[in-house]
Amino acid sequence: MSVTPAEVRLAARLGPREVFGAFWTHPVLRAALKAILTIWVTTTLTFFLIRLMPGSPVDLKIDELMQTSNGALTYDDARAIASGLFSIDLNAPLHEQYLSFMGNVLHGNLGNSFLSAGTSVTSIILAVLPWTLFAVGTGLLLSFSVGIALGLLAAYRRNSFFDRLVTTGGSVVSSIPNYLLALMIVVILGSQLRLIPIAQMRGAFSPGMHPGFTLDFIGDIFYHASLPITIFFLTQLGNWILSMRSATLAALDEDYVVAARARGLTDGRITTAYVGRNAILPLVTQFAIATGFVLGGAVVIEQIFVYEGIGLRLLAAINQRDYPLVQGILLITTTAVVIANLAADLLYGRLDPRIGRAGGATG
Repeated sequence: MSVTPAEVRLAARLGPREVFGAFWTHPVLRAALKAILTIWVTTTLTFFLIRLMPGSPVDLKIDELMQTSNGALTYDDARAIASGLFSIDLNAPLHEQYLSFMGNVLHGNLGNSFLSAGTSVTSIILAVLPWTLFAVGTGLLLSFSVGIALGLLAAYRRNSFFDRLVTTGGSVVSSIPNYLLALMIVVILGSQLRLIPIAQMRGAFSPGMHPGFTLDFIGDIFYHASLPITIFFLTQLGNWILSMRSATLAALDEDYVVAARARGLTDGRITTAYVGRNAILPLVTQFAIATGFVLGGAVVIEQIFVYEGIGLRLLAAINQRDYPLVQGILLITTTAVVIANLAADLLYGRLDPRIGRAGGATG
């Protein structure tokens, strides 16, 4: 967004209140400021809430040291050892800890993990984040693509056997929680029928496998991620089918479809250039929002399948009171969700100019 010399001269004559008001009336700047405010509020709440949890990393480490020492350490000795293992003073006032944390965040420093001495939170997140993005992102993309196609066909064949089959199946699948479906696969297909080797599919890739762009490694990561991908695909598929079907039926009743048929256009041309293009608009924004929840939506699924992603690492950090790692992961997750919502709002205004003009967005 360029600023003209006239706008610069006008800003120089206006006071701070007028300048802020002018910026606030701009829809993109207003949305960006709201996004930043949301991230800050969520980060602040996370910082204080995790410290309200019973037990601290020092307390947990004291218990561990006393149990492993078989009585050789007293409580004071164990506390002295545990207190020296952490890089921050947990006895400092909360506001001092908070200001120190926010200062580090503004400098791009998320701190070091309590449990992995000398290991930065950023490096831990970067080590596990790609696996979650791969598994959940693949499932989301497949469910979106297949759901759009099935929803469009179901709408064109309304009240047919295919329509009833697809909509009923979509309703049933979307009503089952992803963790319940995952447990059913583990218990029934894994333990009872032994059709799936659950134990062999744990982790992001097989031990001894060297990462690289080889067919063996690519096939191996798909093998280990196949169950999480299947869960996210099935549990999201019904939502896309029903949403696309509803949007397509609404588009088929629009006047421009009747006019297009009157002009002699084929059904294929009407579907691709008119109906499908307009019906998919609200789903594009839903997809952008769903993408933001990719990082935080895998906690339970990764725990069930022992898939080495960011969700599994977050759960372990919470159980062990690894404050810096919990704060870092939740900050990344919050930022992804907020940015995805912001992108969805801006994208919808671009895809549908009527929304942009109604909301005052600039083209």
